[in-house]
Amino acid sequence: MKTRIFSAILLLAIFIPILLIGKEVFAIFMGILSVLGLYELIHIRETKKEFPFIMKIIAALLVLFFTLFNFNSTYFVYNVDYRVMTFIIFAFLMPIVFINNNKKYNIKDALYLISSILFIGMSFNLLIIVRNFDLMYIIYLLLVATITDTFALFTGMLIGKHKLAKDISPNKTVEGLCGGVVFGTIVAVTFYHQAINPELSLALLIAITALLSVVGQIGDLVFSSIKRYYDKKDFSNLIPGHGGILDRLDSLIFVVLAFVLFLEIL
Repeated sequence: MKTRIFSAILLLAIFIPILLIGKEVFAIFMGILSVLGLYELIHIRETKKEFPFIMKIIAALLVLFFTLFNFNSTYFVYNVDYRVMTFIIFAFLMPIVFINNNKKYNIKDALYLISSILFIGMSFNLLIIVRNFDLMYIIYLLLVATITDTFALFTGMLIGKHKLAKDISPNKTVEGLCGGVVFGTIVAVTFYHQAINPELSLALLIAITALLSVVGQIGDLVFSSIKRYYDKKDFSNLIPGHGGILDRLDSLIFVVLAFVLFLEIL
């Protein structure tokens, strides 16, 4: 527990100044995290089968490109040239023929890398865009994710009895989910109403925030299902007491992705 608390304090000491500074500093930090997140997805897959080294290098460069693409933009539109998409398809599918060894590299490997690059790259790029758009909005989303996760854990420990998805995450409970949604919604709605837009319908804000909270917990379960499939507790041990980058940001990634769906309202 001491290790976990110390790591959390250190992470906050690093992250908060970077978040407040924003701009290129925040973008570079997100770029680093995206490469680490991709490494974790690759690393966990390699418990079953290792990728060729050159394919991992290409994947790292491309996820960095996707993350930092239009990094100074404030528009929630992701325009990628078809030439870039064509290059990605060629870069990962054509080596199947040249390597000519399904045990070393095959279509499943190629599709896993392509989907990982697009998922991680676009998610972390979106975090940059939200920060560029307005600091208050990303704080709101951080509150939704972190408060939900924290109180889902505490509520589950105190009164949790009914398993939520025992085959994916045995410790998560329905009571924990409800507690996380309630407290996550109360804190995030209060912040939004006071710091962003007090004119927005409170009922509508509560409904959207609660939905984002639920989506965040579903995101947690999605990442947990990946770990369960590969029989791993954490994506990595990069953060002592917490696991890896994706272990910490799983809920936030899904919250930010869902946030885009409500842009016209919020």
